[in-house]
Amino acid sequence: MAISVVMPALEMAQETGKLVSWLKKEGESVTKGEPLLEVETDKAVMEIEAPGDGVLAGIKVQAGTEVPVGQTIAWLVRPGEAPPTDEVVTTSGRKSTLVAPAAASQSSQPTSAAAQAPKISPKARRLASERGVDLAQVRGSGSGGEILASDILAAAESTAAVAVPESGSPIARLMAERTTQSWTTVPHFFLVRDVDAVALNEARQKLVPEIEKSRGVKVTHSDLLVALVSRVLKKHPRMNASWVDSMVRPNASINIGLAMAVDDGVVAPVIQNADQSAVGVIAQQRRDLAERARGGKLRPTDLAGGTFTISNLGMFGVDAFTAIIIPPQAAILAVGAITDRVVAEHGQPAVRPIMTLTLSTDHRVADGARAAEFMRDLAEAIRDPNLLLGAG
Repeated sequence: MAISVVMPALEMAQETGKLVSWLKKEGESVTKGEPLLEVETDKAVMEIEAPGDGVLAGIKVQAGTEVPVGQTIAWLVRPGEAPPTDEVVTTSGRKSTLVAPAAASQSSQPTSAAAQAPKISPKARRLASERGVDLAQVRGSGSGGEILASDILAAAESTAAVAVPESGSPIARLMAERTTQSWTTVPHFFLVRDVDAVALNEARQKLVPEIEKSRGVKVTHSDLLVALVSRVLKKHPRMNASWVDSMVRPNASINIGLAMAVDDGVVAPVIQNADQSAVGVIAQQRRDLAERARGGKLRPTDLAGGTFTISNLGMFGVDAFTAIIIPPQAAILAVGAITDRVVAEHGQPAVRPIMTLTLSTDHRVADGARAAEFMRDLAEAIRDPNLLLGAG
């Protein structure tokens, strides 16, 4: 029996996905779990594995095409078997018959002005209202001509004359699109705080040999910050919430995205349930994610479910910077280098290792007071990390 290959739903509220490339050719044999295609999502380009064994046949979609989630894009068949031609599989798993092109042409003839009105998803209609997009000027990319949220976003960016280069890698282009969207639609505000990092340095020096011996991985400052931030977020659930469908949605889990540079852009793979993980577990996950990111082998689960992101440029000697929020998250923490600075200590000048933290927050989710309380507690945790950290 033929197995359908459908456009997968890799993210929350995802309506479409773009096929970047087929990793197998029509007629080639495929084994279940083998990389079959690459799909572009809001966060990265990810490899999708074959859902079963068979021969790739009946490819319906070519590279560069945006397809609704759940639509069949190819089939895996037995040798000599012909692929089905009249069924698609929806996200619910139900099958429906496609109308033949000729019949569709006849049945779609408008009989009134109402019949000519374009179909539009509720999310797309809301976005159009929020961004002042004229629906009459938008051409839907859905399977039946339906206007999707992605069509509204594209129209809004075009109206604003935001230039995104057509050339370059998919990750670089995607990063340009998403950061532009976030910067122009999310009401950012910023808090900056200098923190004494002497205790953080001491904690790292203590944990490095212990965890390297038990897990074969060195602890970085980023690992310590993931552990500390996730534990402080437990006291500040609003900073771990999301802005979804014009309202604040609490998140039950604390999953920390960690921005990582790759050859052609930046990705933010996620350490799941970081608040429940020991530093050694976090360090091992971070290393594994970094290796897959550098090799272009990130899995959909590696990028899913982030509720807060950390971007650390300290290793590049950057003193301080501001980062752009990754929607629907409420905040992102930018971390600068730890450098020796002259500070006042008990009324006298002293040289101390200081790091600058810059918090970018979505004002729709949290106000300045909430963000400031979070930064205060995080600074205290960094000054005495042993109260929160465990090895292992």
